[in-house]
Amino acid sequence: MNSSEAIASSNWDQAERAFEQIIGNSPALESVLGQVECVAPTDSTVLIQGETGTGKELIAHAIHNASLRCGRALVKLNCAAIPLDLLESELFGHEKGAFTGAIAQKTGRFEMADGGTLFLDEVGDIPPALQPKLLRVLQEQEFERLGSGRTHKVNVRLVAATNRDLLDMVTRNEFRNDLYYRLNVFPIALPPLRERREDIPALVEHFVEIFSRRMRRQIHHIPQETLAAFSLYSWPGNIRELQNLLERAVILAQDGVLHNPLPTFAEPTAPSPNNGTASTHPDPPMPCPDPAVPMTLRESERALILHALEASGWKIGGPRGAAVKLGLNRTTLMYRLKKLGIERSLRDTASQDNFITPEPTEPPAGL
Repeated sequence: MNSSEAIASSNWDQAERAFEQIIGNSPALESVLGQVECVAPTDSTVLIQGETGTGKELIAHAIHNASLRCGRALVKLNCAAIPLDLLESELFGHEKGAFTGAIAQKTGRFEMADGGTLFLDEVGDIPPALQPKLLRVLQEQEFERLGSGRTHKVNVRLVAATNRDLLDMVTRNEFRNDLYYRLNVFPIALPPLRERREDIPALVEHFVEIFSRRMRRQIHHIPQETLAAFSLYSWPGNIRELQNLLERAVILAQDGVLHNPLPTFAEPTAPSPNNGTASTHPDPPMPCPDPAVPMTLRESERALILHALEASGWKIGGPRGAAVKLGLNRTTLMYRLKKLGIERSLRDTASQDNFITPEPTEPPAGL
């Protein structure tokens, strides 16, 4: 292998390591990763924008790991998690006695990140009084600690992230326009999970593997209706919500089957017994709706139940009834039907297993 081939191989391995924790191959995600590959080798400031839970910190890690600074420190600070009167000290440090309670010298995050990368999360929460100092260190790469007149020179690459509309904040005089333009050198907009639904199965498999290994539980089957429910749901909390719900589902999983962890189905129940008989005509997979159409949780639940009812000929109980298809107890499904106002004409309902719902006075245990 000649030197050019060795360099190319090294760069490829570095890029692979940079993206190893980012799951999915949807066009929306591939577009983001293409932008990361483009900007990472530079020292330009990057502004990552996206809803809460879309993985902004993972993208910041990928930028650092694919950059020439990957061997140096990646220092992180969540600006929203620090009290406003302490944020300046966290960023720039302070000298002993600089203010009441400053009993020792403190090194700030910019100084800690010298030669590496500083990731400022929730940068839109930086107060207006501190924004000029941040602008100065970004432009001049120099600052003073609180209580000191000595200027410190640093070499820091900044990656910032926010879930707020900074341009709107500029128009409302809540964010300096010069700081906004300094941060917005290379913006990357992360898509919400509802715009990359193709990645949901891979994300589910990834998180289930992590949680099952951590909890020492064997998960060997994820029902088709569970994945269909994920595709229907709008995921307002994005990947973080999916991750937390899957952790709950792994905890509650029975017999190695992962049931639907969405709020109205969070309590997994065993399917109704079929008296030991096996069907020679397996059920078709639950239909998956158009992923481009976002739905509320109530709408997704209603649609999923209606699919199961249609597939079972509107039969609730029995081995091929809707309750079995949904992995619910018969009484639980009947309660959900009443709550969602799902009704059907009582004609042709000779059996009590068909769609005749009583008036439940309270939800079944576990809901």
